[in-house]
Amino acid sequence: MTTASSFVTRVTGLVTVLLTAVGVAACTPRPDGPAPVAERFFAALANGDTAAAAELSDDPSTARSALNAAWAGLQAEHLDAQVLGSRYNDDTGTVSYRYNWQLPKNRTWSYDGQLKMVRSEGHWAVRWTATGLHPRLGEHQTFALRADPPRRASVNEVGGTDVLVPGYVYHYQLDASRAGQNLMRTARAVVEVLHPFDDTLSDPQRLAEQASSSVTPMGLITLRKSDHDRVEAAIGRLPGVVITPHPDLLPTDDRFAPMLIGEVKRAVSAQLDGEAGWRIASVNQNGVDVAVLHEVDPSPAPSVTISLDRAVQRAAQNAVNTRGDKAMMVVIKPSTGELLAVAQSAAADADGLVATTGLYPPGSTFKMVTAGAAIERDMVTPNSMVGCPGQLDIGQRTIPNYGGFDLGLVSMSRAFANSCNTTFAELASRMPPRALSQAATRYGIGVDYLVDGITTVTGSVPPTVDLAELTEDGFGQGRVLASPFGVALAAATVAAGRTPVPRLLEGRPTVVNGPAAPPVSAEMLDGLRQMMRLVVTDGTARALAGCGPVFGKTGEAEFSGGSHSWFAGYRGDMAFAALIVGGGSSEYAVRMTKVMFDSLPDNFLL
Repeated sequence: MTTASSFVTRVTGLVTVLLTAVGVAACTPRPDGPAPVAERFFAALANGDTAAAAELSDDPSTARSALNAAWAGLQAEHLDAQVLGSRYNDDTGTVSYRYNWQLPKNRTWSYDGQLKMVRSEGHWAVRWTATGLHPRLGEHQTFALRADPPRRASVNEVGGTDVLVPGYVYHYQLDASRAGQNLMRTARAVVEVLHPFDDTLSDPQRLAEQASSSVTPMGLITLRKSDHDRVEAAIGRLPGVVITPHPDLLPTDDRFAPMLIGEVKRAVSAQLDGEAGWRIASVNQNGVDVAVLHEVDPSPAPSVTISLDRAVQRAAQNAVNTRGDKAMMVVIKPSTGELLAVAQSAAADADGLVATTGLYPPGSTFKMVTAGAAIERDMVTPNSMVGCPGQLDIGQRTIPNYGGFDLGLVSMSRAFANSCNTTFAELASRMPPRALSQAATRYGIGVDYLVDGITTVTGSVPPTVDLAELTEDGFGQGRVLASPFGVALAAATVAAGRTPVPRLLEGRPTVVNGPAAPPVSAEMLDGLRQMMRLVVTDGTARALAGCGPVFGKTGEAEFSGGSHSWFAGYRGDMAFAALIVGGGSSEYAVRMTKVMFDSLPDNFLL
């Protein structure tokens, strides 16, 4: 007689068995089908009790080994087994199942199959075959869980070209135990080859002694692929030399904003890995993959875009490279706040990313703030007549113009264009203690911006009731400090008519700490733009008159033993600040800015 039953039962660690057998030739349950034994098998297997499950088979030893291997190969955390139905004919039958394996990292693997059953001497048992674990699993095969890591994402500049790409660095070690009697020979070769990369590797005898006293292989150096390719051929096969590749993000051009790119790398490295794919393979008794039973493709992380523009960065870098001292430039897009370039000379790089974090007296570039505050307070207009004597006594302080020049009575625009310290000192001396501090925040100086991917400091303009300090603050000396980033932001404010929120990483907004500053008034903007244009057409930055519609302000900030050379301004949708630390006259910063303009594509961002 042939009998069939149809039922669905879910089997977990705590099993409730619901079995309904429907006879083909009768409507009463049949107690002698294979389903109850199969249910017990699935329940034991779901509990991880492979020994109990195997005892329900006709070959317990083979079954137990196979079940243990399956759990281990999958690194399984849990199994749900669902019985879909059963059929039997006399002493043989099948039970349809659905397995749902819970694997590490919230992975699941579900599939259907059939468990073969056999009855002997009136008792049902699982007829053990590998298909009891998976319909495509062959004899003497088991499962293996494989990870398929995605390719790491890259970092590109706003034009789409890569600046950081996934690659490898190579870590070199010296293992004295592996070198054995060849240790000195290896040490001599290592020193000869690696000394150009690390001058501390100079004494073979000392290197051999250090390696011998180390209980683990001694670290030597980490090299990029281009250097590794040269070095590996010379020492890679020597006894005791151990080379280990490590995945890393590598710059495509070591000259492209290296200090900034280093910060970006630290900020985004953990966000470029994506989600690993995985697969279940059937493997033979030798551990060799036979077939892929299930596969989930990796999901690479999206690439990260930074706002730097390769053309602007290259032009700014060309400019600072004309200097052998500490020179830097920051370029911002006023309409969006995007950082277009952060360039530093090699001498400046030695101090870190000082273009965005270094604080210096801004000198006469700060007259943008002082002039704006004076216009807003109705103290002057660009056409007001003001005094520009060669020197001026205010309180206990004597304020001189650079070189002692004396213009007498001139318009405010002319005093700004020729950078009269005495004019701006006198204006500041009549302002309230917080006037310049409040005005500076309207240009972004003194505001704390948390720009994702880079550390920034704009500057500091502390309020003061001291007349001498207030006077000196008026022309960017005294206690006023600003970074090139902060001064560029001030120039961008004049260009845009509002303070743009700076940003570097696309899609990652900048956090602005503190209350929002009130916008710059139309009167302030109109006055500043008029005066900053005159600086270039007929003032201290006339060297830029042929570089298009440039608006700017020069600055020379004195300190004990010298002075800093500054120039800040904008052209079209590009605001900038240039600083040469200890560079002297502002004419040198103006010349450096001209190199940047000359290095840009024609009519760039006009």
